[in-house]
This record gives sequence, structure tokens and C-alpha cells, in this order.
Amino acid sequence: MTSATGTPAYRRLSVEERRAQLLEAALSLFAHRAPEEVSLDDVAEAAGVSRPLVYRYFPGGKQQLYEAALRSAADVLEQCFAEPAEGPLTTRLARALDRYLGFVDQHDMGFAALLQGGSVVETSRTTAIVDGVRRAAADHILSHLSVTEPGARLRMTVRMWITAVEAASLIWLDEGKQPPLDDLRDGLVDQFMAVLTATACRDPETAHVVRHALALETPEGPVGTLARRVLPVVSGAAHLL
Repeated sequence: MTSATGTPAYRRLSVEERRAQLLEAALSLFAHRAPEEVSLDDVAEAAGVSRPLVYRYFPGGKQQLYEAALRSAADVLEQCFAEPAEGPLTTRLARALDRYLGFVDQHDMGFAALLQGGSVVETSRTTAIVDGVRRAAADHILSHLSVTEPGARLRMTVRMWITAVEAASLIWLDEGKQPPLDDLRDGLVDQFMAVLTATACRDPETAHVVRHALALETPEGPVGTLARRVLPVVSGAAHLL
């Protein structure tokens, strides 16, 4: 909208728009600095508003703002593993990881602070938010496996892999974002199929899940490629059979 003079006309933001603007400014700061290093003055400056205005929307101060920003980030992360239930499992996982790792890449320090804890603004509420992301990811993955009431072994395998994804993401940041994201993604998909198969050797439920998943894979896909890479590695272990 422009005025009669051709200059942009001022538009007062709604309560929802202003709150979203402040959260976006806070997230951009938390993405590159540890939470304890970000002040309300920093957020106000980044948003182009006054400090009293920030307090008007977040009367609880920095703690309330941090938790709200964390919740906003968690809402995004919780949806990373949501995928239509069609096509090979590995294809769905790869797309989900592209979104998840893309968030990690974009938010750097903020993601590290989110998972590592130890921040002066960490509370039981922030811990619950982070745990909620993990549980949502597990629920999505179990849905991809067409399982509604998983047994203990399958549930543990999925949750362990989510922990591995988090750890790999933090190490990736610590290693200067190496290897390239595509390599990291493909390695994590391989790891999931590997640990799922290992669990299947001991658990009939997981074995059924693996057989169903493998039926949708192709020789040219990730599982076929993984099998061709593994066979030469284990070919010298025939004496163990």
C-alpha cells in the first residue's frame, strides 16, 4: 500500500503479526548466539521496535520470549518428519531429513542450545518442549512404518535413531558443517535401515515391518545401494557362518 505521494503507507500490525515479528527476530538471534547472550534490547533492535513494546507482548521478559521462540521452532521441527504415506520408506526419510537438517543448517547456535541445554534460561518447560519434538518425530516414523502400537524393541530402535540424528547434527555443526548435508542425510538413512534390520533379527514385529518396507524399495534405491556396499565388506566373514 502506498500513499498519494508514492511513499509506502504505514500499516499498524495486528497483535498476531507483531508477536510473530518479535518471535522471528528472536529466532534469528538465537540461531547465531547462545540464548544467554541475547538480551531484550537485542531483540527490540532486530525487530525495529522499542524495548517496552517487547515487554508489552512478553511481560515475562526474556524467559517468556525464549520459551515462545523455542515453541515456535519446535512447531517447525515436529513437522519435519510428516510425509505422505506413499512410496519407499527411504525416500520419505530422506525428504524428512532434508527439512530437519535444513533447519539445523539455518539455525546453527540456536539448534545447539536447544538440544544441549545448560542455558541459563533452561527450565522444565523448555525441556518438555524439546522432548515433545523427539516424541513427535518418533510418532511420525512409526506412522511411516504403519505401526500404531509398537512393541518395546521397535519403539526403542526408533527413539535411539532419533537420538543419533540429533547427535549427528550437533557433531556436524562442531565439525564445521562437514560432511556435506547430502552425505549426512544419506548416511543417516542407511543407519536407520541398518539398525532396523538388526532389531528385526531379534524381534518378530520389527521383522514384519522390515519385510514390508523392503518390498517397496528398488535395486537403484538407497537400500539396494547399501546392500551392494555392505557385501564386499562382510565377504571375508564367511567363516562365521
